[in-house]
Amino acid sequence: MSVLELGQLIKTKQITSEELTEIFIKRLNRYGPVLESVVTVTEELAYKQAKEADNLLAKGVYLGPLHGIPYGLKDIIAVPHYRTTWGSKTFEEQVLDIEAWVYKRLKSGGGVLVAKLVSGSLAYDDIWFGGRTRNPWNIEVYSTGSSAGPAACTSAGMVPFAIGSETAGSITYPAARCGVTALRPTFGSIGRTGVMSISESLDKLGPFCRSAADCTIILDAIRGKDPDDLSSRDIPLKDPFAVDITKLTVGYLEDAAMEVVHVLKSKGVNMVPFKLNYTVDSAQGILNFTMDVDMLAHFDEWQRANLDDQYEAQDQWPLELRRARVIPAVDYVQAQRARGKLIQEVKEIFKVDAFVGNATDWEKVCVGNLVGMPVIVVPTGFKKISDPPTEDTRRRTAITTGIYAPPDYDHIALALAMAYQSVTDHHKQRPPIDDLGPNDSIPNPPTKQVPARQLRAGSF
Repeated sequence: MSVLELGQLIKTKQITSEELTEIFIKRLNRYGPVLESVVTVTEELAYKQAKEADNLLAKGVYLGPLHGIPYGLKDIIAVPHYRTTWGSKTFEEQVLDIEAWVYKRLKSGGGVLVAKLVSGSLAYDDIWFGGRTRNPWNIEVYSTGSSAGPAACTSAGMVPFAIGSETAGSITYPAARCGVTALRPTFGSIGRTGVMSISESLDKLGPFCRSAADCTIILDAIRGKDPDDLSSRDIPLKDPFAVDITKLTVGYLEDAAMEVVHVLKSKGVNMVPFKLNYTVDSAQGILNFTMDVDMLAHFDEWQRANLDDQYEAQDQWPLELRRARVIPAVDYVQAQRARGKLIQEVKEIFKVDAFVGNATDWEKVCVGNLVGMPVIVVPTGFKKISDPPTEDTRRRTAITTGIYAPPDYDHIALALAMAYQSVTDHHKQRPPIDDLGPNDSIPNPPTKQVPARQLRAGSF
């Protein structure tokens, strides 16, 4: 059920938050080891917060749509008294006595934290100290992207929603792989105090949900100015439920999912062909320079102490950070100048209210993150997997697209995604964890590491 549906059950006292929390904790304990997607089940805290939510409701106090709703946090987000491991063996026992800003916001809205979910080690892809997170739709492959835990757990119904993060693809890639709806919001929308940083000018938090409507509810609950995060802003969120989409002109790229184009057109949206043209010739290079050098500045001492020798995949951050050491300062500054030019050019060519295009194309991932534009990943269907273990397997490959909007116009992307999902049911499909099909079984191969060049897209 969606957050809104679960919230209605709690509000009308058809179920208590404590009962709902028990359901999800059981699912986390049951499927977490199968998918290698959960770091810590915060059981004691969850039941405490659930009881508080139930007691408030009994007194006539209702905190809003998240009142009593369980959720999970990517394990780079700090919560007092619980480990915040950053997915890394080096920090496996780390406990940070900090309430992350996003955790404070969710707690004040009545949310119930049930789990800290897997982050790829130091927010790089899906390999962590406990294994490698699997894709619930096809558990022989992996989630990809460092928000692997939030994506897999939301897809598998282990949490109603989860908070992940993206520097370059770590929301979009795992959401697409696991077939969930997820929002990478405008840069600065959500405060990052208490969250591990890779790059202050690129890092973003965002929700993984069952629907665009749920993404709207979560964004509204966690957005706002964080006094300890100088990059955060109090960006007004116009009501996505009130947008008249028939007054919008929406572009579509050559790689857009045409079903989305046709559905939006049938609902009165003016759909036009669109090209994302800009003259800057190396968005990928700009992003790599920015992200790698910024990350090295955070983890300089860690690497100098040779702690990277313990890192889970030696051809990931250890190699990237060694390369970053030899990037000349002049080249870094030139990359930032080129980024400024890219931001200006994209602003000038954004002559439509939004556009539809592939959410996992690496060039668009780089441009979107450098510019800070929001995108919502929308499931648009499923196809058969290649080399199925049996002809009757229920495993599938998720198909998704992205709806992009200009910075600060998240409500437009959300409104269009809700319009599409109002007449389709792809986002309501559930992965076959318990029913893989005849003669199909859950595999348990040894964790394999993949060369960093193959992981580059959607890694962070």
